[in-house]
Amino acid sequence: MDISFLFRGLVIGFSIAAPVGPIGVLCIRRTLAEGRASGLVSGLGAATADAIYGCIAGFGLTFISNFLVSQQVWLRLIGGVFLCYLGLKTFFAKPAEQAALARGNGLLGAYASTFFLTLTNPLTIISFAAIFAGLGLASASGNYVSAGVLVLGVFIGSALWWLILSGGVGVFREKFNPHGLQWVNRVSGAIIAGFGLFALLSALR
Repeated sequence: MDISFLFRGLVIGFSIAAPVGPIGVLCIRRTLAEGRASGLVSGLGAATADAIYGCIAGFGLTFISNFLVSQQVWLRLIGGVFLCYLGLKTFFAKPAEQAALARGNGLLGAYASTFFLTLTNPLTIISFAAIFAGLGLASASGNYVSAGVLVLGVFIGSALWWLILSGGVGVFREKFNPHGLQWVNRVSGAIIAGFGLFALLSALR
């Protein structure tokens, strides 16, 4: 087993998670409104989906990859509609109600929503396939141990980014009063819905 696969997977997972998109905005908003736990769990949902796509690319499961790419219009439509729903729900959310969401089903829902959103983004599997090929990691598919270590690295790298993001944003949470949190909800809701509309328009083109 080549331990360098773990390091390479970590770098790949971190770099794919780091660009701030709808999941990043959602994580920031949940951290500010509901606390670090909600933000981190939201990120872990995305990290789990990243690891699944890493499995598909790392283990050479081309039939799954080809199917996902061939269905990318439907995936974008589903993901876009869900983003619009989340955006509107966030926009109209009342800050006083957020504390209750950070417990029990709230954390499970936070995890499930970002997991689903990441899975419905066909660009994720394309990104993994391109990066793996570009770094010469396609050979890992012939070695299940190396591929497994690579995928573990992807998950750790992605999870590390969400830990840093939720921890960093959590520092500023106490500085937001209910009025400030209301604006956080409105701005982040509008941005998330904007991502959803963009996904719908790109799918309908």
